[in-house]
Amino acid sequence: MRVLVTGATGFLGRNLCPYLVERGHSVRALVRPSSDWRFLTERGVEIAFGDVQDPGSVHAALAGCDAVIHAAGYFRFWGPRDQYWVVNVIGTRNVVHAAERMGVQRFIHISTVAVVGRPRSGTVIDETYPCRPVDEYQRTKLEGEWIVQEAAYRGLPAVILRPGAFYGPWGRYAFNRLFFEDFLKGLRLQVHGGRRYTFPIFVPDLCRVIEAALSQGRVGEIYNVADRSRQHREIYEIVARIAGVPAWRINVPAAPMLILAWIWTKLADLTGREPYYPLALASYVFYDWKVSSEKAKRELGFEPTPFEEGARRTLEWYWSQGILAPPRRR
Repeated sequence: MRVLVTGATGFLGRNLCPYLVERGHSVRALVRPSSDWRFLTERGVEIAFGDVQDPGSVHAALAGCDAVIHAAGYFRFWGPRDQYWVVNVIGTRNVVHAAERMGVQRFIHISTVAVVGRPRSGTVIDETYPCRPVDEYQRTKLEGEWIVQEAAYRGLPAVILRPGAFYGPWGRYAFNRLFFEDFLKGLRLQVHGGRRYTFPIFVPDLCRVIEAALSQGRVGEIYNVADRSRQHREIYEIVARIAGVPAWRINVPAAPMLILAWIWTKLADLTGREPYYPLALASYVFYDWKVSSEKAKRELGFEPTPFEEGARRTLEWYWSQGILAPPRRR
């Protein structure tokens, strides 16, 4: 199958494109000329220069492709709405319209579990959970989903995947930064005693689910894709054990952290530089993200890698890149 991948130079794309090539797919990547794309050609990926914001380049890139994996998205915890809108909404609309015109056999849209907003206490998030987004990333990703769903009603053979919080090789933001980098570089802060639940997905696992969705996913359906939700302190302990360091953290009350994040975010609005702890981050770390992926397990064969193994492979990547120091041999 010849597959067009958008977002090929991002965290997911760096894992996904080589995986698809290894699995025997012919892969074409839509990339901006200014991006770091040369590693893709080294792995047998065909390059199509363009941008999801440019309908003409999307249409040209799709020529001869059987399927689209729309993984392009703008994800930050801070920024003006326009930055999210042009990629997550306009970009999605451009890719959807091109796919409809070209008559692709399958359209895989990568969304996020985060479109639900802030989880209610004591609830489990499945695909029927009501979506009430609270930040620009969540809002624009949900609007992108609506575009795909409308096209599915018109006949586009589309499947929507909602991954959890990415972790794994080639990522240095969000989960990777908070649970691996910050901790192992000495920033040992936690809120609520580390008892909150988060919703990780090992990116290589997501790659396997995406491939399965190319043939097995039901058209028009949404699938959550996340490992078992885990408490922050459990993750800290696993990462510390693998890295060979003590697992202790300093517990910080939520109120001072929220005040600091609010001040930092207001300053960022003046400077234009993303704060290290934006206020929007609170939605992800101050709430319990208990996610069900039973539907993906039943219908797409999703089998999460044990978190300890995924964390080890993530740390091995950090060590191989020289970003983090490996454990000392005793």
